[in-house]
Amino acid sequence: MGAALARAMRGQGAALLAGARAPAAGTTSAFDSRVYALSPANVAFMREIGAWQAISPSRLAPVYSMRIFGDDGASGLELDAYRAGLPELAWIVEDTALQDALWRDQQPPLQGEPERLEFDADQAQVVLRDGRSLATRLVIGADGARSVVRSAAGISAAERDYGQLAVVANFRCDKPHRDTAYQWFQGGPVLALLPLPGRQVSMVWSLPSAAAERVLRLEAHALCREVEAASRGALGALELAGAPRSFPLRHLAARRMVGPRVALAGDAGHVIHPLAGQGLNLGLQDARALVEVLAHRRPGSDPGALRLLRRYERGRAEPLLAMNIAVDGLFALFGGGGETLTHLRNSGLNLTDRVPVLKNAMIRHAVG
Repeated sequence: MGAALARAMRGQGAALLAGARAPAAGTTSAFDSRVYALSPANVAFMREIGAWQAISPSRLAPVYSMRIFGDDGASGLELDAYRAGLPELAWIVEDTALQDALWRDQQPPLQGEPERLEFDADQAQVVLRDGRSLATRLVIGADGARSVVRSAAGISAAERDYGQLAVVANFRCDKPHRDTAYQWFQGGPVLALLPLPGRQVSMVWSLPSAAAERVLRLEAHALCREVEAASRGALGALELAGAPRSFPLRHLAARRMVGPRVALAGDAGHVIHPLAGQGLNLGLQDARALVEVLAHRRPGSDPGALRLLRRYERGRAEPLLAMNIAVDGLFALFGGGGETLTHLRNSGLNLTDRVPVLKNAMIRHAVG
């Protein structure tokens, strides 16, 4: 996120402070198991800042349709770009390819770990752990869920553990995926298979922690058979294309997105469950909104003025709230047990699938 902001703010006197070196350029022949589904609006933003063009088309996969299944295996919802009058629903891109593109041709970042922030009327001082001090009029915290900037600015955050791990891995599939993303709600767990170039898919399986640990211990053959069964053979026989890995799922919401001379973006301000695939999209929307606010301020005006930064916060409040409500609602609806709730959620999928206007509205909101 910091690299995206730095690219977007070129020529505005922005400098990127990084605690670690930028990723080395270049990708391997194997696909990264950590992938993102970027909305068309965010792809356009990436193109504007010159990053999208740096990603080889051979590392990208469009999503033309999405099929979502309830936990009865039969109820479902199909979202189709063509029927909604769109070129595509999303683009699947690897984390490594995206990072390489964002860092390419960047000015080398300043190196250092921030320890605290100090403020006066005219500027902020970023005091680094090595004793150096950097003066600036605006500090943007795009430093992840454990944001040092957020803590140093005294902005609290509400956090909770979903009690799940996301298990990610790539597979070669016997049947063509036809640029379709698949998702199965399983009464708590959520399995997604996302298209990659060729006959490969990337899996994101959100599972209760104990179940995830069991899946991670499976031999390759056993893991493939388990994913085949969970996906009801939608893509035929699967072959593991790389060792699975996992990361814990937590929810985070900062109480404020701005403070005096401070603005938060991306995971520093909000982290949501990956079931909607919107985490990075929300962060890039933050970047777009913040850059726009700063670009349209009066010439010579203070970029760290709280009145200005509140425009950014107000502009992001409704989209963030709406996404939080939607994701938490889906997690609660599809994570609960009982015959009544099961019937309700599966019926809801079927009903939505039969109302084209509602489906198209959902699609256009999701693509940004």
